Amino acid sequence: MSRTLRFGRRAAVNGAAKSLVVFVHGYGADGNDLLSLADVLGEHLPDTAFVAPDAPEAIPGAPFGRQWFGIPRFDGTSEDRARAGLAAASDDLNAFIDQRAAYEDVTSVAVVGFSQGAMLSFNALPMRAAPVAACVAISGQLLHPPGLLQALSKPPFLVMHGDQDEVVPFAAMAEACNALVAQGFPTFGHVMKGMGHGISQDGLGQILGFLREHLTA
Repeated sequence: MSRTLRFGRRAAVNGAAKSLVVFVHGYGADGNDLLSLADVLGEHLPDTAFVAPDAPEAIPGAPFGRQWFGIPRFDGTSEDRARAGLAAASDDLNAFIDQRAAYEDVTSVAVVGFSQGAMLSFNALPMRAAPVAACVAISGQLLHPPGLLQALSKPPFLVMHGDQDEVVPFAAMAEACNALVAQGFPTFGHVMKGMGHGISQDGLGQILGFLREHLTA
């Protein structure tokens, strides 16, 4: 059974939304960390509403930070427990997408995942029978979960990464892109030159263009 996720929301500039963007935050953050992007993207996507759920788990010893699943190198979680946590979080995210899409009564949904949120998106979204319109995966890493190999749907992915990332190695971008292409996912890449573990100005432009193309197609 999926867990109920708290979330923040920004309404569509034009009022009634025709599409929805779901932001999936990284390790140690919460939904507010990405929801501010709606202020930048919203004026260019006036028919789009934005939601940003909080991950279901508090990080041990850091009560204000949230995690989608434990990460062994950060908190000593075992590999088996991390894999089980990823599976549970995938169910949580997909249930949340279905619930919000039905409530908003939209025709298309896109996902923007950052860091651990991108790792989760790589696994969860291919396991959806009802495909999302697109996914932007930023500064993430493919954890070799079953999602790509057992894909029920193959949404287009924009994979972005800073070439100076000090948290998730830049090499993870090529690994993820190669795996997506090998499994038949429409895949696009963008290198944020000189950027660490974050989102650059040119990266924001890439996100906007990708969302505009796929949400209004």
